[in-house]
Amino acid sequence: MKIAVLRERAEGESRVAATPETVAKLVGLGAEVTVEKGAGLGARLPDEQFAAAGAAIGATAAATLAGADIVLCVRRPAAAGLAGVNRGALLIGALDPYGNEQEVAALARAGVAAIAMEFMPRITRAQVMDILSSQANLAGYQAVIEAAAVFERALPMMMTAAGTVRPAKAFVMGAGVAGLQAIATARRLGAVVSATDVRAAAGEQVESLGAKFIMTDALKDASGAGGYARELTADEQAAQAELVAGHIAKQDIVVTTALIPGRPAPKLVSRAMVESMAPGSVIVDLAAERGGNVELTQPGKAIEHNGVKIIGFTNLAGRIPTTASQLYARNLLAFLETLIDRQERKLAVNWDDELVKATVLTRDGAVVHPGFAAATQATPPAAPVAVPRPAPRAPAGTLEARDAPVKAGAAKKTAAKAPAAKTEAAQAAGPARNPAARKAAAKPAPAAPAADNSAAAAPARPARTRKPAAEHVEDQTPAVKKPAAPKGGK
Repeated sequence: MKIAVLRERAEGESRVAATPETVAKLVGLGAEVTVEKGAGLGARLPDEQFAAAGAAIGATAAATLAGADIVLCVRRPAAAGLAGVNRGALLIGALDPYGNEQEVAALARAGVAAIAMEFMPRITRAQVMDILSSQANLAGYQAVIEAAAVFERALPMMMTAAGTVRPAKAFVMGAGVAGLQAIATARRLGAVVSATDVRAAAGEQVESLGAKFIMTDALKDASGAGGYARELTADEQAAQAELVAGHIAKQDIVVTTALIPGRPAPKLVSRAMVESMAPGSVIVDLAAERGGNVELTQPGKAIEHNGVKIIGFTNLAGRIPTTASQLYARNLLAFLETLIDRQERKLAVNWDDELVKATVLTRDGAVVHPGFAAATQATPPAAPVAVPRPAPRAPAGTLEARDAPVKAGAAKKTAAKAPAAKTEAAQAAGPARNPAARKAAAKPAPAAPAADNSAAAAPARPARTRKPAAEHVEDQTPAVKKPAAPKGGK
C-alpha cells in the first residue's frame, strides 16, 4: 500500500496534504509513504522532517506517483499529471468539482477513484474529517488579522492619560464556522462586534461569543440543507439589504462569509454601501473565490475604493500554511484510518460506507457522484446513431397474424394477460381456423414507420444515457395481437 503526497502546483498554494506527524502514523498503519521533494517547504516543513518520520522523498512527481495506491493533495491535480499510479488508485483532497465537470470527467478517464473531501457529511462521526470546518475556522481568524493589519488604528478601547481611544466596530456577515471564529477573534482584540445571519438559530451562538445579533423581522429563517443557508427570495434579499445598509455605514471593519455550495456568492454589499463607510474602514471578503459578497471585490487582490480597503484574498487559510497544513493533514489521516484494515495492514475500502458514498466522485472510469453523474460524461459524447432493433423470435404463422389491425396499447395488454405457450398456439392456428384471418394474411404487410425502429428517433425519450438493450425488451419486440377466435371455436 503506497501513499503519494504531491507538491502543490496551484498558484499561491503553500499548504501540503501531509505533515511529519501524519506520515509517522500512516507508516504505523503499514503504508509506504513517498513525499515529493519540496512538498512541505511552503508550510515550513523541510524534506528532512518527512524523511525522519519514515517517508521516502520522491525526486519528481513521476517518481512519487509510480505504483501509488493513494494520492493525497490539497488542490485537484491535472488528470494528465497522475500517470503512473495504479489503476483504481484513490485521489483524496479538496477537488472543487463545481464548475469543473470536465476536469472531473478527465479524472474518471484516468482511472482513479477521486474522493472530494469537501463533500464529507456533517455528522458526528465525520467531524474530525471535515476539511471545510478546519480551514474555514482558520480563514475566519485570519480575516480579522488581515483587517487589523491595514486598519491603521487600534482595535480595543484604551484608557490613557492622553485620553480615551474608542474601540473599533466590527460587523460579521454570516455566522457559520468562519464567521464565528471572526467574531471570537475580533472580540479578543477588543473590538465591539455585531453580526447577522439569515439562519435564526445562529443568534444564540453569536450572543454566546459576546457579540450583538441583528436580523430583520421580514426574514424569519433561511436555514437550508446540511447546515448551510438557502438562497433568499427577492423580498428577503431586499429586507436584508435594507438592514445591512443602515448598519454598515457605522462600522470600521466588515467581514463577509456568505457562501452557497455550487453557486456564485450572493452579493450582500453594494457599491453604495461601501461608499457610505468612513475612509480608513476595511472589508474582508471571504467569499472572493466564488465571486465575492461585495460588489467591488476583485478576487485575489486588495484594493481601495473611496478610502475603504477591500481585501479579496482567495486562500486566507493558506496565508497561515503551517497551521492550516497541520489541521488539513489530520482531517485526511482520520479519513484514511477508515479505509485501512489495521489487522491486514492494507487498503480495504468499504464502498457502501456512508462517508465514502458521500464523497466519491469517480470510480471504475465513470463519474458516480449523483450530483455530477448526469452533467458529466466520462468519455467524449458520440453523435447519436440510429440502431435497428433485432428481429423478434416468432413461431410459424405469426407473420400473418401481425397484419391484422392493432389498436394502440391493446397489444401490450393482451400479451400480458395470455400465457406465452397458449398465445403462440392460438397465433399458429388462427389463420387456418379463421377465414377472415386467411384473407388478411394474403394482403401485403404495411411498412412500419422508421421511428419505430430507431432509438434516436423516439421523441418521447429524455436525453440521457441509453440503457443496455436487455432493459428494453418490450420496446424491441413488436407486439402481436391475438386474432379473435370464431364463434363456437375451441
